[in-house]
Amino acid sequence: MYVDRHPLATLIMVNGGKAYADHLPFLRTDRLVIGASLFSHVARPNATWRLAESGPEVLLVFSGAAAYVSPSLYPTRQETHEVVPTYNYVSVHVRGHLTCSHDPAVKSRCVERLTQRMEASRAEPWSVADAPPAYIDRMLEGFVALTLEVGEITAKSKSSQNRLPRDQFGVMEGLSADPATSEAAQVIATRLGALRA
Repeated sequence: MYVDRHPLATLIMVNGGKAYADHLPFLRTDRLVIGASLFSHVARPNATWRLAESGPEVLLVFSGAAAYVSPSLYPTRQETHEVVPTYNYVSVHVRGHLTCSHDPAVKSRCVERLTQRMEASRAEPWSVADAPPAYIDRMLEGFVALTLEVGEITAKSKSSQNRLPRDQFGVMEGLSADPATSEAAQVIATRLGALRA
């Protein structure tokens, strides 16, 4: 799932009539559907948990594959010259109500799940159990757990789907040549593969 590959979300809420944003990793414990929960945590000095005490509606924006698309990647540019640069991207917007918890058991589960998920691909994953228990207890005192109950999910994608098929293939080939944009190329490849099926 896309959110699993790109867990760092921009959290957006309104506080006193002003937009407020934070950047936190949010993980899911089950399928990402309406009514599911995402979890994260923040350090006590962070204002986000105080704002979450009232259970506000917030927006999480998970951003991932993105790439500048040069007009030079379109084969049709030589025929019409009617090309302009653009930007391809994929994002998932999740709206819901944010709450916080000071319960040590909730905070412990949160940090253990986050650690297991983020360390899973490492050859020698670090575990919370690798640190002294007294140290972990002190660290748990220093943060607050967050839970977002999912109320709405919107996927947004621009992957050259507005271009002719040969232009889409040109963009896919051009982006796949650079490791920094290869994921954006894969998004096009996946969509084109689905269209052919």
